[in-house]
Amino acid sequence: MSGFLKSSIGRKVAMALSAFFLMFFLLQHFAINLLSVFSGDLFNEVSHFMGTNWLIQFVMQPILIFGVVFHFVMGFILEIKNKKARNIAYVKNNGAANSTWMSRNMIYSGVAILAFIILHFIDFWFPEINTKFIQGDWSGIHEGVDGYRYFHELQEKFVSPIRVGAYVLAFVFLALHLLHGFTSAFQSMGATASRKKTLQNIGKAYSIIIPLGFIVIALFHHLNHH
Repeated sequence: MSGFLKSSIGRKVAMALSAFFLMFFLLQHFAINLLSVFSGDLFNEVSHFMGTNWLIQFVMQPILIFGVVFHFVMGFILEIKNKKARNIAYVKNNGAANSTWMSRNMIYSGVAILAFIILHFIDFWFPEINTKFIQGDWSGIHEGVDGYRYFHELQEKFVSPIRVGAYVLAFVFLALHLLHGFTSAFQSMGATASRKKTLQNIGKAYSIIIPLGFIVIALFHHLNHH
């Protein structure tokens, strides 16, 4: 495995696989959050299931965290190696003429997204871990119980226009990151040229619709908070 990751192709494939995993999680996360726009009770029920199911908490959650860390660490490693290669290539040709701005600056959108993930953890994940594992409160089956707080907490986080602005900006960076990353991931997995156009269209749709959907959710709760 270590030998595989040391090769250029191996690192790109590993990066692509972790990207696919994170994009699947992002889609799932969006679907659950979208419920909050239509029904607070349903959002609470699904969030409670996700937050108390042992398979999700003790198997999927650690895998997700590993996937996030792996993707960003591998991204930084690839960026360093690509930068060295570009420094040589730029002597021979105009880099801007042979690649998009986004492809040359994935590291910056990646850092912005990483900062957002840290903010998101502070807002939601750390308090959840504190409640369940430090305070030992795994209650919350019925509304009115302290543990049944998901929808209320979601609304509270989107009261501040500054926080909402930070979320909106982060999802703009996410869209930019995905616009290049989606197609790049498929290319790393060996997608044929004939499928490139289709994959680009799917990638553009995903990269715009999902971040835009998250922005709409944040603005909805900000404007409808009572």
